[in-house]
Amino acid sequence: QVQLVESGGGLVQAGGSLRLSCAASGGTSSIYAMGWYRQALGKQRELVATITSNGRTNYADAVKGRFTISRGNAKNTVYLQMNGLKPEDTAVYYCNADVSLRYFWGQGTQVTVSS
Repeated sequence: QVQLVESGGGLVQAGGSLRLSCAASGGTSSIYAMGWYRQALGKQRELVATITSNGRTNYADAVKGRFTISRGNAKNTVYLQMNGLKPEDTAVYYCNADVSLRYFWGQGTQVTVSS
């Protein structure tokens, strides 16, 4: 069983930056990929970015060029550097881990971007 704990959300003005962190514990050697998803009020949860165990990344078109996903040296931590934030980036951001197609989720962290 993998547990995920996110941190780093908050309130920022448009154009600002935030860095989200997610620490995984329990069964981390079996994690194939980790990623970030977000869910805005009244909308479905959507992919933001993912990174595999060998470093391959994937980004949603809406965040390409502004957000960067990376993994820590211990491979059980994933980061999301968010630059050039826009009001439409406001959402609860969830960390995700893919363990042989079993998906685990963190509790979420709120990101609010004011205009």
